Amino acid sequence: LAVGLTLCPVSAGRRREGTAVLNIFNDHDYNRSVITIAAAIDKIGGAVLSACVKACELIDMRQHSGVHPCMGAVDLVPIYPLGESVGLEECGQEARGVAASLTERIPGTSVFHFGFADLPQRRGLVQRRKELGWFQQNPELSAIKADVGAAPGRRYGLTGVGAGPYVMNCNVTIDTRDLAVGHQVAAALRSTSPGGLPGVQVMALPHEGAVEIACNVESLEGRSEGREDWPSYDIRGQTYCYPPASLIAARVAQLAAQHGVATLGTALVGFTPQECRGLAERALRQGVAEFWREQREVHM
Repeated sequence: LAVGLTLCPVSAGRRREGTAVLNIFNDHDYNRSVITIAAAIDKIGGAVLSACVKACELIDMRQHSGVHPCMGAVDLVPIYPLGESVGLEECGQEARGVAASLTERIPGTSVFHFGFADLPQRRGLVQRRKELGWFQQNPELSAIKADVGAAPGRRYGLTGVGAGPYVMNCNVTIDTRDLAVGHQVAAALRSTSPGGLPGVQVMALPHEGAVEIACNVESLEGRSEGREDWPSYDIRGQTYCYPPASLIAARVAQLAAQHGVATLGTALVGFTPQECRGLAERALRQGVAEFWREQREVHM
């Protein structure tokens, strides 16, 4: 099994045999959708490509606005292996195939690679985004050189396509409108900061009248001191672990309290790696293509 997540402002599509849409998350303030697609490794590329083509047909980045950083109509396509039978290299190969096919099917689209699709460097997503100006408010597309496809243009923007160990999305809302406080909390939580949480990449964004501490939670290879109780899973015999959402929420609450601010709630966008694997196996075994309809009351 493999899972692909396509991020874009809006989405629509059709059913494909042997695939399942596990979750669809839409956010009005962010003007962003997250679609979780699961399939066997030989089908994931075609399913994700179909979603990307439909998104490019529907979305014009010249008319896009939202508080969440975004460079493309299809902003991000990471492909993650689920379980022991699929490796990271295979997912990277599928990702490169999606990138090539998308730029062929939709002339004018542009792609950068990351992770196991970025050969031979295997640069991570955060590094690639920094290199390309993704975190800037108005990145200069004309100065960017894509890895695949045309020079980035305003119609489709730039799409990131790659592969790696599972990345979980965990968002904690703090009860303030002061974005400066959010930036301070995010900076202290970030893995690169002294005392930060390993594997946690963070942004602070205005959201629904408060501030959201939006975290990408990367899976870390192996176990080390202090991580013995963290959730874990294996890919081809290699153990990966990640900080649990409860730990992230507790750390955000502690950091926010230093500014006299409380937390309002915590939410996962999608699933933990273990949840995703279990639901993918169930959905594909039962042939439920629109599995997200059964999950929408539980997951963002």
